[in-house]
Amino acid sequence: MGATGRDGVPRLAVWKFASCDGCQLTLLDCEDELLSVAARVEIAYFLEASSAAGPGPYDLSLVEGSISTPDDLERIRHVRRVSRRLVTIGACATAGGIQALRDFADVREFASVVYARPEYVATLDRSTPISAHVPVDFELRGCPIDRRQLLEVVAAFLAGRRPVVPPHSVCVECKARGNPCVMVAHGTPCLGPVTQAGCGALCPAFNRGCYGCFGPMESPNARALNRQLRELGMSTPELVRVYRTFNATDEPFLRAGDAAADEAAREAGDAP
Repeated sequence: MGATGRDGVPRLAVWKFASCDGCQLTLLDCEDELLSVAARVEIAYFLEASSAAGPGPYDLSLVEGSISTPDDLERIRHVRRVSRRLVTIGACATAGGIQALRDFADVREFASVVYARPEYVATLDRSTPISAHVPVDFELRGCPIDRRQLLEVVAAFLAGRRPVVPPHSVCVECKARGNPCVMVAHGTPCLGPVTQAGCGALCPAFNRGCYGCFGPMESPNARALNRQLRELGMSTPELVRVYRTFNATDEPFLRAGDAAADEAAREAGDAP
């Protein structure tokens, strides 16, 4: 990474769009590790941590949140222009997040129900990932992201290499922790077989099924998993719901959810 800051120190910026701030808090929660990062970079822009906002350009920008307003569209283009490398962090930035559930309904109807004067609300019909609008150098998944993976991403870009983030499923993490499979042992529905690793198999470690926070793993076989989930008693509407959460518009989960939704429509007699 080429340096642009004082004394040749790389400059880091952290940006927020439509999100809950959880991924930025993950960076702050690094605590001792963050001190080591701060010793190697100039944290030039990070409003979650400091009101001091240093101007660009920046060597590395971490972007949290989805694009959900017209102003967001202009601002993300500015961020891209002033950033040598841009990394999206979290489900909102990589897949549109929970707010992308608007993509399956009428956002204007939502606004009319929630707000007394919806005409003053400037919003887009869809909540989209950052990559839908500007080139992205790397996507770090999670809701929220994992601190170890975040530190790996920052270290990798400082060293000028590609981050090493495992593409395998949560099931591998369960095996590494010695967790019994919740589907086999307890009959608990779980998205672990199709979800990317990163959380350390947190939910299965407490006998809860995986909720898919980290989005689809590499080459997920959702069709095979859906057969197993149905054998465990999951209904078609429930199948739609489990895929339409944190990463509803990420392509493999989108296809799986849409297929279940089409099946639900056929069952209800609303589709051929």
